[in-house]
Formats: sequence, structure tokens, C-alpha cells
Amino acid sequence: MEFATGALGTLLPKLGQLLQDEYNLHKGVKKDIVFVTRELESMRAALRDVGEVPQAQLKEAVKIWARDVRELSYDMEDIVDTFLVRVPGSEPPSKRSIKRFIKKMTTIVGKAQTLHEIGQAIKDIKERVKDVAERRDRYKVDAITPTKTSVDPRITALYTKAASLVGIDEPREELISRLTREHGGMSSAEQRIVTIVGFGGLGKTTLAKAVYDKLKPQFNCTAFVSVSRDPDIMKVLKDILYELDKKEYKDIHNTALGQQHLTDLVHEFLKHKR
Repeated sequence: MEFATGALGTLLPKLGQLLQDEYNLHKGVKKDIVFVTRELESMRAALRDVGEVPQAQLKEAVKIWARDVRELSYDMEDIVDTFLVRVPGSEPPSKRSIKRFIKKMTTIVGKAQTLHEIGQAIKDIKERVKDVAERRDRYKVDAITPTKTSVDPRITALYTKAASLVGIDEPREELISRLTREHGGMSSAEQRIVTIVGFGGLGKTTLAKAVYDKLKPQFNCTAFVSVSRDPDIMKVLKDILYELDKKEYKDIHNTALGQQHLTDLVHEFLKHKR
């Protein structure tokens, strides 16, 4: 998700840091920072929603808007980082932005030599933020949702053959290594959780299924369950039980068991299992 939201995840806390008294910013500049922060928080939420929608379903104008917001966030972080590193005891710039920081040092340092100039930089940023905010409203980005279809688009990914996918071997093996190797004091028998993130339609489900298929023979029981953004927990629990033992729970979807009962069944089935 970090890619979908650009530098906003690290930028927003830094803007909050600028509001601290030690930076001695003018009251008007602080108001501008508050305004920018609130707008960027809203844009970050919108970018997350855009990232959940398959690229093929997005209008070109929305793609351009999302790109511009991400680029704006990188430019803003460069400027804020440049100012922060000039104050003793401040946190260093993020690892991701350090290369961009070095590349733009000559240009940006010239603009941020004084508190007056950083105030002007914030005003310029405010104008850019207002522009992209107006375009967000114009393109109705906040109203974007995935197209309703009768078939869950992830279903296709479950039946895509790994052999037909170009470049899947390396990420698949990396994920398997993360799930199975011993590291950080953890034994190979302990529970592992690895998260795969990115835009909708990138192939996250297909990659996860490829990992699952390769690891499956090593276990006595397995389950691969697809979960939507607003899941029906009862159905998820029933799907898990059915996947764990199709014979024992062949009629589980026709039962009227409650959530606690279903949860107890899953716990009981997995007791003493890795």
C-alpha cells in the first residue's frame, strides 16, 4: 500500500513535527501546515481506495490524479526533509527519500535557507494541494468503487497456472523462504504471517496461490480462503472448515451454527497442529 499512497505515510508525521515549537514557525505558516495535513489525509484515504480498484476499471483522469498526488508527496517530503535536517536533533530523512534528497540538495537548500523561505515553500505546497484537491472533487475520486460483477475477479486468479506467469518464480521462492526459514529466534515450526500488498489487479492472489500450492504437500491439512474487504465472517469460517476437511464438513455451509460455535470448531480442528 505504501506504493499506492506515495510518500504520504512518512510525510504526514513530518508535517506534524514541523508544528512543534522548536521550529519557531510563524502562526500563519502553522495554519497552512494544518490545512495541508488535513487535505493530504483525505487524499491518502482516496489513494487507498483507488489502489483497491483494478487498473482496467479506472478512468485515465483518475490515474493521472493519483500519479500527481504521489509525485507531490515525494516533492513535499524532499522539501520537509531538507528543512528538518537543518535543525539539531531532528530525525534524518527516510531511507527511500535520501537519494532524491541528495539529488535535489543544491536546488532545495537554496529555497530553505531561512524560516521565511520555508514559510513560502509551505504556501506554494498549499496551492498545489488545493489544485489536486479540486481535481479530486471534479473527477469524483472519493466515489470510486470496484465495478460490481457476478463473479469475484479473484476467482480467476485461483485457477491461473503458475507456469504461465512470467517472473513469478523469484517472488514465490522469496515468500516461501520467509515462511519457512528460521530467523530472529523463531523456529521453523512457529506461526508465520507474510503480507502481500499492491494495486488491485497486480496478481497478489495468484502469487499467494502459487506459494500455497508449492507448500501444500508439506502439511496434513490446508486451507486457501479468499476474503473480501467487507467479509461475511460466518462464511469465511465455514469456508475454512470446508477447506480443512471436505469430508467432515461437506454440509457446513447448510448449517445454522453461530460465529462462536464455528470459531470453536476451527480451534478444535487445529489444536496441536502447526
